[in-house]
Amino acid sequence: TEEHADIVIIPISWDVTASYGKGTSRGPSQILEASTQLDFYHPKLAKAYETKVSQTPINENVLKLNDQFLLETKKYIDYLEEGGKLDQSEAFQATVEAVNQAQLELKNALKTRVSDLLKNGKIPAVLGGEHSAPLGLIEALGDQYASFGVLQIDAHADLREAYEGFDQSHASIFYNALKIKSIEKLVQVGIRDVSAPEVEYINKSQGRIKTFFDWNLKKGQFEGESWAKQVKEIVSELPQRVYISYDIDALDPSLCPNTGTPVPGGFKLEEVSYLIDTLVDSGREIIGFDLCEVSNGDNDWDANVGARALWSLVV
Repeated sequence: TEEHADIVIIPISWDVTASYGKGTSRGPSQILEASTQLDFYHPKLAKAYETKVSQTPINENVLKLNDQFLLETKKYIDYLEEGGKLDQSEAFQATVEAVNQAQLELKNALKTRVSDLLKNGKIPAVLGGEHSAPLGLIEALGDQYASFGVLQIDAHADLREAYEGFDQSHASIFYNALKIKSIEKLVQVGIRDVSAPEVEYINKSQGRIKTFFDWNLKKGQFEGESWAKQVKEIVSELPQRVYISYDIDALDPSLCPNTGTPVPGGFKLEEVSYLIDTLVDSGREIIGFDLCEVSNGDNDWDANVGARALWSLVV
């Protein structure tokens, strides 16, 4: 139960701003179902299966609203891909405005919910949905802690401003999160699909953003550098308190082919788990986390992998 849990997972069934593949709104329910296939032994933690976790029931009203918006946003994104301009369509301007308002309300409701959990000594987590989902959680942590860092495990930098007109786009989560003054450092790992303006934004951050691009990590490995050494460097960039944001598209797409925006390259599941384990072993405090962008498609493979990724965060 939530009362007895140490970790409370809040599912956010939302993928309205997803600009490529849809379906991640079903990720939370699919992961929950797939989790029955896991054996809960952990080689480093005795009785890991006794970890006390509660998952909030899926909000069916949010899911219904999501599905209503999907019809319009798909038309809008198709319009943009055909060369259309937002400022030339009053109908799509109204759609974008409605989505922005709905996401603002969802974010504020999540922030209030997480603030209450923090008061009760719980570790909060979000299970997406698209990567815009956890912003309210991160803002609540910003009110709770004077300083913390973010470990972003992702194929994308997510530093775009109001992408396609959506203020809380999946591509804008960390542009928005960095408005939180309490975030001392954003450490990005696995980034391999990024725009020139985002790289410029990183370069101008005066060290507040440290990005470990996938191509540099792979180059180091090709030339004999171990993942253990790279992970040690990654962890050294983080402050004492850390929030983990795990986009499943950080993984090799053979592990998550139905994610919203798959990108060739990336990690094995065990490589990310090793990074998380090393972070914990360093003595740093994990103050919250999210897992986003899981979608099954026509089978349950993605959710199976997603459930195991979630387990690595929980323990």
